[in-house]
Amino acid sequence: MQYFSQIMKIRETEQGTDLIVHVPEEKLEREIVKYSNGGTAKAEIRIDDGRTITAEQRKKAYATIRDIADYLGDWPEYYKNFLKFNFCMEKSIEYFSLSNCSITTARGFITYLIDFILENNIPLSEKALLRADDIDHYLWSCLKYGKCCICGQAGEIHHWDAVGMGRDRREIDDSQNKKMCLCRKHHTEAHSMGNDSFEKKYHVYGLKYQKEC
Repeated sequence: MQYFSQIMKIRETEQGTDLIVHVPEEKLEREIVKYSNGGTAKAEIRIDDGRTITAEQRKKAYATIRDIADYLGDWPEYYKNFLKFNFCMEKSIEYFSLSNCSITTARGFITYLIDFILENNIPLSEKALLRADDIDHYLWSCLKYGKCCICGQAGEIHHWDAVGMGRDRREIDDSQNKKMCLCRKHHTEAHSMGNDSFEKKYHVYGLKYQKEC
């Protein structure tokens, strides 16, 4: 889950920093309780520092929009406006321009585009891993949509953290185990190379993922 939010108050303590965060037009109590597992829900905070979109981000966004348009059969300009509008509606943010939006907005939009191509099985002219601007979210989405994080083909779970010999993987709770989604070819390669070498070669890593209910 990702939501646009505003930091309303800040208080620093010896243990860290306490924040009061406001999420406009969203009712999140049930979702937060659902994912807290009886404890404290975890969240990732990104601060918009006011920097504008980079040339590399702009290149990623336009290349991905062009691939979507080529596959679905319409003009890139149409899909640029269509996807930007849907992204803004989903995140409850104002419409933006890819010429001067913030780095944070650009990263969120690129992440939205990558999720769109993974969910709809849209091929790219280069590996999605090279287009992703938020690698953590990309690896998470590959697990969600069952796509190999290296090549984009249909994938299966590779347990980055070993689950132990002799245990039935269909019955264990692996929600706290780090994992990634890999096709059969790259899954075999990961086992033969070992995690450290595989990570150095492809710059990917395992993370915790629990299927959404």
